[in-house]
Amino acid sequence: MLFSPTGASECFREWGDLEKDYQQIQDTHRLYRVKLEEVNKLQNSCTSAISRHRKKLQDLSASLEQCKVKHPEQKLTPEEMGSIADIQVAIDERTNAFSEMEAFLPKKNGLYLTLVLGNVNVTLLNKQSKFAYKDEYEKFKLVLTVILFLFSFTCRFLFSYRALDALFNFLLVWYYCTLTIRESILINNGSRIRGWWVFHHYVSTFLSGVMLTWPEGTLYQMFRNQFLSYCLYQSFVQFLQYYYQSGCLYRLRALGERHNMDLTVEGFQSWMWRGLTFLLPFLFFGHFWQLYNSLTLFKMFQLPECKEWQVAMCGCSYMTLFLGNFFTTLGVVYHKYMMNQDKPKSF
Repeated sequence: MLFSPTGASECFREWGDLEKDYQQIQDTHRLYRVKLEEVNKLQNSCTSAISRHRKKLQDLSASLEQCKVKHPEQKLTPEEMGSIADIQVAIDERTNAFSEMEAFLPKKNGLYLTLVLGNVNVTLLNKQSKFAYKDEYEKFKLVLTVILFLFSFTCRFLFSYRALDALFNFLLVWYYCTLTIRESILINNGSRIRGWWVFHHYVSTFLSGVMLTWPEGTLYQMFRNQFLSYCLYQSFVQFLQYYYQSGCLYRLRALGERHNMDLTVEGFQSWMWRGLTFLLPFLFFGHFWQLYNSLTLFKMFQLPECKEWQVAMCGCSYMTLFLGNFFTTLGVVYHKYMMNQDKPKSF
């Protein structure tokens, strides 16, 4: 509880104590600024040293390859060949170590983050901050998934107003735009979400934006219920994915088999093979629903009364989502199946 002086002498004594506290705060802040300058210098020094060392490693690796080409194996002793192989392995390990180091050093933003945020440094400098941001990202996805599920249910079964549909589509645009920004920040901080699982959020943002601009009309009403039913199912599957993927990731991180900054995704990856294969039917059903949406829109585009450009754009977007999701998931499943086939059978 704060002290509240009543008399003049107590006020003067309280002011004297506050003066001492203020001086201490100034000294602490001055020390903080000095240490901050030291940290900035260390960051720049470490970044430059890593860059120089990596360039020398690349030159050395190229020189070793030239040595192996110019000097056939019969002219190199087994000890020399073994030394070259050991050096190449060490170079690969050092490259991975540098990637881990750079996760805690400031780096230039990618094109997307530069366009959205400018040259603001988004690198988090300690593990606690990185994990806290990752966990907040996961909670954000979970909360918005539940909200989108309830919103799509309301639009599909309770109210049929174009303004409410527009609000739902605006929420989808905001949600996917936010996901792309947060994922870019997480990638800058060491998360290993790559490839299609990043790009498909950009496609989803574009699709939601086109749906938002689709004017009220006969064609919109023809596709409306199918679209809302798909959104309802998609939110349900994403909730299942989050629940089971987060549990699986927690176990794999505890066993040291997954990176601490790995995320849940709206798809199937290799680490999900153990314990999450039951999700595959739900995922493939959702993929083929995207194909069905695309074919429905292409058929609508051929109708004489079709004048809206949004029909063709949505059809192309759904086809892109289907192809990317289906073949990415199928590729992971086939890769894991072939790996299991190559393992020796135990009796």
